[in-house]
Amino acid sequence: MSKIKNAFAGGKAFIPFITCGDPDLETTERLVKAMAEAGADMIELGIPFSDPTAEGPVIQAASARALEQGATTDRIFGMVERLRKNVMVPLVFMTYANVVFSYGSEAFIREAARIGIDGLILPDVPFEEKEEFEPLCKAYGLDLISMVAPTSRQRIQKIAKEAKGFIYVVSSLGVTGMRDEITTDLETVIRQIRAVTDTPCAVGFGISTPEQAGQMGALADGAIVGSAIVKLTAEHGRGSTPYIQEYVRTMKAAVNRAAG
Repeated sequence: MSKIKNAFAGGKAFIPFITCGDPDLETTERLVKAMAEAGADMIELGIPFSDPTAEGPVIQAASARALEQGATTDRIFGMVERLRKNVMVPLVFMTYANVVFSYGSEAFIREAARIGIDGLILPDVPFEEKEEFEPLCKAYGLDLISMVAPTSRQRIQKIAKEAKGFIYVVSSLGVTGMRDEITTDLETVIRQIRAVTDTPCAVGFGISTPEQAGQMGALADGAIVGSAIVKLTAEHGRGSTPYIQEYVRTMKAAVNRAAG
């Protein structure tokens, strides 16, 4: 069992996302440690990109700030290598294909594996084009995470059958960001996934409150939250650690309650 899949073995998972380098990499390093201590089961590390097409305004602004502060791929690799001395939960990079291509796909994936990254999410790479990355991920022991969206329809089961690590279920059409309510028929999507695989599925896009996290935890195997955490970082800057640690603790408790 992969380290990522194993993160779901103990119950419902809470997975926070953070943009690396916002407001700076030293703060990111503190936040990752604090989120792990607060009960995060896995952490998504966003490598900033100048044109993050899947992101809403909150994460777009965070990416811009991080790039202005000099957050490069190599500096982020160095931060992860330091974190791996005492952070044991699975860590997953979320970025865009161009970031990987510009670094050199094999060099990027090889170095990510060496420093202790467990998986890779590329939201702009459709299922049909994953062969550009999946063989390299497999060779170096990374899970290339598949995404299923409400528009996937007849492709859902095909994607699910080949998924590694966990399946990222996109809750809503459009870009990332907080939503007052999630109206997609996720129950049907998750039923289709579970008919063909036991790979865990976690729901992301639009989740920000404990109530929403609990609802997603009841439906799926976990909940993913990004924009709400990135917004707290924007509000509190270098002093955001206690706020985000408490937020993660609250959200983890909410998905735990969903587990019964």
